[in-house]
Amino acid sequence: MIANLSSEKILTTAFGYGRKHDFLLFKDSRTAIAPSIGAWADAAYQGLNELHPNSKTPAKKSKLHPLSKEQKASNRALSRERILIENIIRRLKIFRILSERYRNRRKRFGLRFNLIAAIYNMELDHLH
Repeated sequence: MIANLSSEKILTTAFGYGRKHDFLLFKDSRTAIAPSIGAWADAAYQGLNELHPNSKTPAKKSKLHPLSKEQKASNRALSRERILIENIIRRLKIFRILSERYRNRRKRFGLRFNLIAAIYNMELDHLH
């Protein structure tokens, strides 16, 4: 899911069949992001800088390389910007079909998610 942080509107979504890693799904969707637009992603999108140079992902620690204070501060700042996306996901999960296990036809999940996203975007228009 890609959202505009200033308007909090959902811009685009991508879906795959079965279990698929988020970053692989992003690559397979071939969603084009203009180079001038910033992309803030979570730790699952390590390597996004190679596809989109104007992107930020948190630094990950390893057993042998703990994070420095600067890296921790940078991760904290990125999390403060990304919290808007997590809040959008929370508002979408008010709809039970998204918060629980999906038990309907898999082919229609994308359609239903996009309809819920459209309802969410429409509610934002009425609030502002």
